[in-house]
Amino acid sequence: MAETIISTDNLVKEYGELKAVNQLNLAIKKGEVYGLLGPNGAGKTTTILMLLGLTEPTSGTAQIKGFDATRDSIAIKRFTGYLPDQVGFYSQRTGRENLVYTAGLNGISAVEAAKKAVEVVELVGLTNVIDNKVKTYSKGMRQRLGLADVLIKEPEIIILDEPTIGIDPTGINEFLTLIRGLSKEQGITIMLSSHLLNQVQKICDRVGIFVKGSLLAEGSIEELAAELLAQKEIDLSVKVKDLSDQVIKKISALDEVIKVEKQENLLDEIYQYYFTGGEIDARL
Repeated sequence: MAETIISTDNLVKEYGELKAVNQLNLAIKKGEVYGLLGPNGAGKTTTILMLLGLTEPTSGTAQIKGFDATRDSIAIKRFTGYLPDQVGFYSQRTGRENLVYTAGLNGISAVEAAKKAVEVVELVGLTNVIDNKVKTYSKGMRQRLGLADVLIKEPEIIILDEPTIGIDPTGINEFLTLIRGLSKEQGITIMLSSHLLNQVQKICDRVGIFVKGSLLAEGSIEELAAELLAQKEIDLSVKVKDLSDQVIKKISALDEVIKVEKQENLLDEIYQYYFTGGEIDARL
């Protein structure tokens, strides 16, 4: 069985009366892609900041590779890469210049940094634009450059916080495929924070469902689906745009469906079961 490489033990973070993270217990295995899935404001970023030693927990502990996140944050940063949703670069410098500069900050020599820059740029698919100024890059290209910046120090662990925000659908698919490949081909442990179920479902080995600072459920997509379907009756609330009568008829004809009601056409992102706790018009 793979060893646990990221763990938290009854981790709590309070801001006054607000409990941003509440008794969180995580055990992420070496080499897996783990998704921390929850709506905005659930406490995902706060959890990541505690793992990286960038904010102290109110109580409990967080560890990466056995190092305490509060006491040993400098050691953790040596083998852990972090990619936030907004990556800062010198916009007047080229992608290559940015990579070589930040590699130097990580103690990599200029010669080695130049060599590594070529390798990671090819890996993330930016070879054709690496000598263009970063100000000309799209959001997706900047995120790829951010990933290259993380990879240049050859991390064992990469933590990604909502990395696909603002990227077009094609760019998102390419980025997620790249992330999955890093785990499978290089054995890098990936922790991905996201509020988008479909993205987490595509690449994660296991998922933790995180709402209002608490971990409500955890497991593979298949395990979570089985847990959901094991309920005697499940209420699902779905909001869609332009749902035709023909589609409603087909859904109603399914053996497991008790009732389908069409109320009004709405377009909204939904969180089923764990996120809303609301009722749904299709009952299974």
